[in-house]
Amino acid sequence: MRVPAFALIFLSLNSCNATDETRSARLPSSPCAERSFDDSRFIVCRSVGAIEIVSGARTFNDLSTKLGQRANNVGFAMNAGMFDTEGKPIGLMVEDGHEVHKINRRKGGGNFHMMPNGVFLIRRDGSASVVESDAFKPATDIAFATQSGPMLLMGGKLHPSFDTDGESRYIRNGVGIDRGGTPVFVISREPVSFGKIARFYRDALGASNALYLDGSVSSLWDPANGRMDAFTELGPMIVGFRKAAVSAPGREVRAKP
Repeated sequence: MRVPAFALIFLSLNSCNATDETRSARLPSSPCAERSFDDSRFIVCRSVGAIEIVSGARTFNDLSTKLGQRANNVGFAMNAGMFDTEGKPIGLMVEDGHEVHKINRRKGGGNFHMMPNGVFLIRRDGSASVVESDAFKPATDIAFATQSGPMLLMGGKLHPSFDTDGESRYIRNGVGIDRGGTPVFVISREPVSFGKIARFYRDALGASNALYLDGSVSSLWDPANGRMDAFTELGPMIVGFRKAAVSAPGREVRAKP
């Protein structure tokens, strides 16, 4: 039976629409979204699945290779704190329950030693905290941890060395815990001061405790939005997965919603 030309056109259009809808359905939504605050823009990322801290990769491309098939499940990734010239952490680093580097409470120069500095940690049950380094206590239920500095917020108060909006400006990123206990990761879209990113965490995101991760090397991998920063080598990285990810046989580490 011959199909009328108008019917073929109708079927063709429906086929195109169905294809477009299918393609849209297959595209993962990004866990990262842009927010504006005090005339600056920030990208805010929240993981809906597991969060891990990974060492041994210097770029996001290296990280993707290291993760293998799990790379397909990455929602976002970002640099996870201070490191040396070889990309090794200079402070506490716990990866899948294994202490890669012990806590560093030495005095010194630079942002890391702008006391108090702090630790971002994830427990085996998925709960997360940001604590001052002096208050950190090792525990068997800590699955992942990274030490960086300085603290941005402590009990809702800015670090005592910060001005409200100081003159030092860099692309900066950090991690804080919102009112619901969920870790929130932020990277600025343009250079900002310590004080501004700290106030963004407190006033826009409702965080009481937040930790600075870095400045001049701050980088983001946001697969859904086609972003993979590659302008410098990194050290340890935080990875937020789109759903629960198995870190070791028989154990899942989840981020609490």
